[in-house]
Formats: sequence, structure tokens, C-alpha cells
Amino acid sequence: MKQDTPTPLQEADDSGFAVRVTQSAKSVAAKVLPVSSGATALLFGVVMFLVTFGMVMVFAASSVDSVRSEQNILSVVFRQGLFTFFGIPLMLIAARVKEGFYRRVAVWGVLLGIALQCLVFTPLGDEYGGNRNWIRFGDFVSIQPSEFVKLALAVWIGFVLSRKGGRVREFIPAWIPVAPVAILAIGLVMLGRDFGTVVIMVALVFGAMFIAGVKIRHLLAPLIVVSVVAVPIVLSSPSRVRRIQHFFDGCTEAEYYAGCWQQLHGTWAMSGGGVLGVGLGNSRAKWNWLPEADSDYIFAIIAEELGMIGAITVLLLYAVMTYAFIRIIREAQSPFTKIVTGAVMVWIVGQAFVNIAVVLGLLPVLGVPLPLVSAGGSQTLATLLAIGVVLALARSDRQSSQDGEAPEDVRLAVRAEGRA
Repeated sequence: MKQDTPTPLQEADDSGFAVRVTQSAKSVAAKVLPVSSGATALLFGVVMFLVTFGMVMVFAASSVDSVRSEQNILSVVFRQGLFTFFGIPLMLIAARVKEGFYRRVAVWGVLLGIALQCLVFTPLGDEYGGNRNWIRFGDFVSIQPSEFVKLALAVWIGFVLSRKGGRVREFIPAWIPVAPVAILAIGLVMLGRDFGTVVIMVALVFGAMFIAGVKIRHLLAPLIVVSVVAVPIVLSSPSRVRRIQHFFDGCTEAEYYAGCWQQLHGTWAMSGGGVLGVGLGNSRAKWNWLPEADSDYIFAIIAEELGMIGAITVLLLYAVMTYAFIRIIREAQSPFTKIVTGAVMVWIVGQAFVNIAVVLGLLPVLGVPLPLVSAGGSQTLATLLAIGVVLALARSDRQSSQDGEAPEDVRLAVRAEGRA
């Protein structure tokens, strides 16, 4: 049977319809997705994959503990899902905000973060795992202010240093007022005995200073001071001293109950996974053998259930995230965008490195979660919000470049240098 051959007019109509559909799809995507370049699209994609993957692994790692403690297999993953449900829209909203807004709230943000951190020492404060670093409201809601202090510091340091222009290459202008405020914020977290978070916050500050263009020799002296001050702080805690001793002496089966329980079971879990893993949900370590299986040691569960392939995939995802951050920094014209993005990169990627290094036995136990993967409401919300801020700054910076305008912080720095 002879088929009708489409006429040129019909082909043109079909082609025009396809073009209109494509353009409409691109328009909708541009309005919904917070991406403005290949680097931001890559970052957004990796973040969404890690968040989704994290939900799956939190359920796999927490199911046994959820049943044991709350008689509900979904209790932990449900809470994590709630924070993710609110966190993703929060990220999308933050990604749509203009750069000027973050400049205006930078000072108020760091003041609010410090005020919230002070509340952990009031009756509202809550202690977990020997650290007093939470605020509890009732029986169900608790927040970890230090997670939001990280973001507040990143934005505030970017705001302060971006206005200094070339003066950041001088010692005093570079560190004042950054040092006093950072010492206050980090000191409050240290008073709560959360040494792992302190390490990440110190790295964030020095990372931001480096990206801002502070001279290496101007970073070394404060870094030496921080290292010297850290020694008595570490030695003041018997539990931290034991962790360091076990790290240098090695965890053996003879010390099974003497502080090596978590490290040994983490190692055994990873080694039991082999190349392909024991299968999703089939972990043996999560049956009350491995403490913090759904948070600090979730990487061990990933390696056990998904094998070496799953573990390497996670490492590659963080490597891709690092590449996306670096691309955004290199493409940015605004020092504010560069500094804030660099600080957030050091925070998220650095924390991932520390978490994985601890699980692999390359660092003493510090008690920091795996960003975007581990269970934890505050860290999930703060990390997603930080990603939203980076996407917003990258979008504003790209728009300024397309319009042929100098970034606002560049104009302010030029004026400041002129007055000086």
C-alpha cells in the first residue's frame, strides 16, 4: 500500500513545531534550573546525584537501628527526607537571589550565626557524643548552629576581602577584621568540644584567604599559631588523646573494646565488600556493629554494600565537584564570587576528604559527616544552601560579564584604593 509522502509545507510545520517545543523546554529549564554555565550545570548535577544517592544509602545504613530504637524502619530516612525536601527548594531559591542581597546580609548573617552558637551553652543546648553543639526545641527539632556558621563565615569573609582590593596582600588589612571574628566563631564551637567541625572551619578560613590573594608568608604565621594553640586543646581531652594514640599505634584486635571498636568495624566492613559489594541493603556491619553507620561512617557501608566500585564512584563524584568549583572560580570576574566559592569548596570537599580519610584510617577519628550523603538535617540544609549561594553568585557574575559591567566589589575596591 502506497504511503503518503509529507509535503514540504508539512515538513516545515513539523520542524517549526519541534523548534518551538525545544525553545519552550529551554525556557522552562532556564527558569527552573539554577544553572548559568557548564560549570554550574555540572555542580548542580553532581549535588542532586549525591543527595539522591545519600537518601538511598541512609535508608540502607539506618534501617536496623531505626527498628531497634524507634520500631520504625523508615524513621531516620524519613527525617532525612524531610530536610532534603525543604533543602532542595531552599537551594533553588538561594540560587535565584541577586548577588547584592548576599552582600547586604553578610554582616547580619555572621552575627546571627555567632548568636545561635552561643545558645548551645544555655538550657536550650543539647549534648551528643561528648559534643555540646546542638540547640534543641522540644522533642523533635534540633539544629547544629555551627553548620550555618560555616556558610555565614564564607559569605562574610568574601564580602570583607573583596572590598579591600590589592590591600589583601598586606598582612594587617588582610587579617583585620577577619581574624577576630573567625577566632570568636571558631572558639565558640571549640568550647562545645566539636574538634572535627573546628578543623573544617579553620580550613575554610585559610582557604578563603588563599583564594582572595593573601600572600603565602602571611598565611604561614597565623597557621603556625593555630597549630601551636591546637596542641594543648587536643591534649586537654582524654578521648581525643586516645584517638590519636590508636591512630599512631594502630588498632589491633587486642584493643577491640579500648577505643578501636568503630575503626576496626569500619575497616572490616569495607574489606568485606570486595570489588562488587555484598549488595544494597545487605550490610552486616549495620547490625549494631558499626556506630554512626548512617552518618560519620556511611562511607564504610557504601564500600561494604556497593564494593570498591561504589566507593571509587563516590570519590569520583567529589572530584568532579571540585573540578566544577574550580571552573566557577576561574571563570568568575568578581572577587566576591571567587572567595565565597573557594571557601564553600574547601568546606564541602575538605570535609568529604576528612570523612573518607578517617574511615580509611588515614586520619584519627574526628566525627564529621560526609557532605550531602550522611544523615543529618543541619548539615544537609546548610550544604544545599551554600550550593545555592554559589550558583547565585556565578549567575550574577556571568550576567555582569555579558552586560559589560565591572562587578560591584571591583568598583568598590577601586574607590577604596583611590581614597587610600
